[in-house]
Amino acid sequence: MSRVSKHSFELGRVRCRTAIIDKWSFLPILAFVYASIVMPLISFFVSPPATMQSTLQSAVEGQLANRIFWPAMAASSVVLVMQNRSRIGKLILPPHITCLLAFFAFAGASTLWAFKPELSFIRFTQEAMLLTSIILPTMLAPRTADVMRGLFLCFGIGLILNVLLGAPPNGIVAYEGYFLDKNALGKFAAIAFLLALHEVLYRGLRRALGMIVVVIAGIVLYLTNSKTSIGFAFVVPFLAGFTLMTRKMMRISPAIVVLIVVTLLVFFRDQVGWFVFHDQTFSSRTIIWDFVFYEIGRRPLLGWGYHSFWLVGPDGPSLVDGLGWVKLMPNAHNGYLDTMLELGPVGLALLIIVIMTTLHAIGRVANRDPARAWVMLSLAIFNIFHNLLESAWMHGNELGWMTFALVAAETGRCWRLCQPTKVTHGSRPSTPTSPASPDSRGTLTLTRIAPQNSTLMSGPGNPRVRPHRHKQHAGRPRSVR
Repeated sequence: MSRVSKHSFELGRVRCRTAIIDKWSFLPILAFVYASIVMPLISFFVSPPATMQSTLQSAVEGQLANRIFWPAMAASSVVLVMQNRSRIGKLILPPHITCLLAFFAFAGASTLWAFKPELSFIRFTQEAMLLTSIILPTMLAPRTADVMRGLFLCFGIGLILNVLLGAPPNGIVAYEGYFLDKNALGKFAAIAFLLALHEVLYRGLRRALGMIVVVIAGIVLYLTNSKTSIGFAFVVPFLAGFTLMTRKMMRISPAIVVLIVVTLLVFFRDQVGWFVFHDQTFSSRTIIWDFVFYEIGRRPLLGWGYHSFWLVGPDGPSLVDGLGWVKLMPNAHNGYLDTMLELGPVGLALLIIVIMTTLHAIGRVANRDPARAWVMLSLAIFNIFHNLLESAWMHGNELGWMTFALVAAETGRCWRLCQPTKVTHGSRPSTPTSPASPDSRGTLTLTRIAPQNSTLMSGPGNPRVRPHRHKQHAGRPRSVR
């Protein structure tokens, strides 16, 4: 096989059989270890939340840990990138990452008109450090890095610790683990369940560990009695598979399929609420949503500012305007309503664009690595659906938002590795691709071979073509038809 065809064949591969957890994938995995294991354990061991004083002490401990950890993580990511500056020149931002940055920039600009600008800016700065620790090293990771496997190990270890440490007290039906919240543990177990299903697709030890975690995650999910996580965790894998099959057969973007499903869920909201919760109010969530719609009407254009409505002090609008138990809520229990409440219609539109472009990019990954695209699409759809009943978009170190950010970054890395090396007709390649001599005849031969192999480099959507082997004849150059 000639060097030209061999080089083109290697460009067509995205999945590497010798994937490892290297220094690039270590930083985002460490961020998940802190958010899903270290921080909950600090709240679990330092002071049990039995009184208001102990709850405030636990919150102070958590804020202190966040002020130390996330700046250190962001600094480590920047230092790692500066030590490998050559990778920055090769970085090509995919469309969905560009949209994510635009959405994040608009959230930062909203601190100018926020109800509490100082508090909004502090929360935005912490979010910037978190995204720097996850997206930047994942996007620049080499082909051999396996971020998804490291994420599975993190959630698998955390799941086992929840079983060992979080024994439920007598008389409490819902299992909370060390998260001290059944919904938080339910979401954690659901993500672990989806990651474990992906590991089952591989052979050997990975399959064995994946099957063990699948069983444990399923049991923990059932014990949490978190209906939202239970329902979505078992439905999402089938929906992701159906979406990829539909895309392959009908050439429809996964974003269109998911948009249709979400529209149907919203249109038949009452029927879904009765089927899942046996309550059309979704456990009294509709009361919170009515209050949120009222507050959106007070600032309909640009919203109240990034994280400047809930939990902003005794003079905050949620406490002043809310009635009864609604004023005690930390969020709207709907990520899309919270986005519109804080950032207005413009912010909601940017969020929808980020979601749609990310789903479309995952569809491109399916051309080269269907298994990885399936698990990333499952995680993305789970968070899209989960935000219909909970709030996680751009919410600090919330596991659902962190998982979606990692999926977007991993999709961007695969998109970057799929990018072709463009070869135009009649132009000399920028680097030598064959051992031909640099004379005029050799240049003509390379120019006529390039269009023939350009189909291999035109993107991940084109089929692979086996390169032809030409017999080398002594005394005369290779002929080209």
